[in-house]
Amino acid sequence: METIVIIVFLAGYLAITLEHNLKIDKLIPALAMMAILWAIIALTHMDVFEVNAQLKELEPTHIDEILLHHLGKTAEILVFLLGAMTIVEIIDYFDGFATIKGYIKTRSKRKLLWIFSILAFILSAIIDNLTATIVLVTILQKVIKDRETRLWFAGLIVINANAGGAWSPIGDVTTTMLWIAGKVEAGSLVVRVLLPSIICMIVPTVVAMRFKAFKGEVDVEEKQEALKSKFGPTMLYLGLGSIVFVPFFKTITHLPPYVGMMLSLAVVATFAEIYSNAKFAISSAVDEEHHETAHHSPVHSALTRIELPSILFFLGILLAVAALESLGILFNYAEQLNEAIPQTDIVVMLLGIGSAIIDNVPLVAASMGMFSEGTDHPLWHFIAYSAGTGGSMLIIGSAAGVVAMGMEKIDFFWYLRKIAWLAFIGFVAGALCFIAMRDFLF
Repeated sequence: METIVIIVFLAGYLAITLEHNLKIDKLIPALAMMAILWAIIALTHMDVFEVNAQLKELEPTHIDEILLHHLGKTAEILVFLLGAMTIVEIIDYFDGFATIKGYIKTRSKRKLLWIFSILAFILSAIIDNLTATIVLVTILQKVIKDRETRLWFAGLIVINANAGGAWSPIGDVTTTMLWIAGKVEAGSLVVRVLLPSIICMIVPTVVAMRFKAFKGEVDVEEKQEALKSKFGPTMLYLGLGSIVFVPFFKTITHLPPYVGMMLSLAVVATFAEIYSNAKFAISSAVDEEHHETAHHSPVHSALTRIELPSILFFLGILLAVAALESLGILFNYAEQLNEAIPQTDIVVMLLGIGSAIIDNVPLVAASMGMFSEGTDHPLWHFIAYSAGTGGSMLIIGSAAGVVAMGMEKIDFFWYLRKIAWLAFIGFVAGALCFIAMRDFLF
């Protein structure tokens, strides 16, 4: 039966990878794959196991217990992401991100390249690389009118946003997964992955700034657009600060990260409701026929705009990978992989390159089931770096790349010719920096 399970997983995985060709949203095969895998396990009474990290062995358990265990771990990630997404949407409700455009005064393309690169690197570490890319490409469209020039800028934004998300526990779904699962601590992740991520950002940017596309000046609008809300800057700083607060809350209280995120959401929502003079209600279950002001609630508006398809995709893919982990398939595969390729660094770098072809979320989820190293082992930090930055090598290799592709209609082969090699040299440079730091400093 294990063969059938693997075939179902690979078929679902292929459907996810070919999402754009099949024109079927990836959440559909992810949810179907998850349900079918667990149904096969239940109907055929297959043995399920729980990995004992300390003994590095499999221990038999019951399907109800292991499914509830994996559902709980997955729910922690999903609730955390829901909170973060809602805060970002509340900021956008007040047009807070438009504040960033006000700081861009220069006409020099080289200076603009560094401004957007640094903004992508920093913003993605706070509001995740997907959202940072959306924000910056939107600003880019208002600052640079020439489309060919914008394509180059968008390509570098993708690379730098992915680099920025790799060193932060809240910067990428994969690092959030590793953090919530207890594989890495926030402080150690920053200390050990920040410098490699900076190298991954600087190397492609330094090389790219010599290209013709980044020489000369652009026509910047003299007239600055007025902010839609006077509270925009306040909500921007409050929202970003509340998200950054979450790792500190976890460190102080030792509670799961989603608890801190819910507290942050409550604080941001409170100010949002006060500033909007709307009815104080976070629930969407408000009878709008009896409460005329209900639909003006920024929190209600934000909750209706969050990306539920992404949440459902994560639910499906994480529980599908959990099925393979519960059968012991991933654990046994890891042992065979270690025998075939004794050098773990090569395995992790291949995983990073693979994330450019296959979604990095299931790859990291699989690696969590394959390896049983303890908290803050260098392996987890290297996986965080590789999976986070490796996806930049193809435009479809990361969420940031896919959204940039959609917003600017970037051609797959144009990106492959012009940007992919920049992403590759940045990835390799950062990886070598990480290995050197691990071997000589830590």
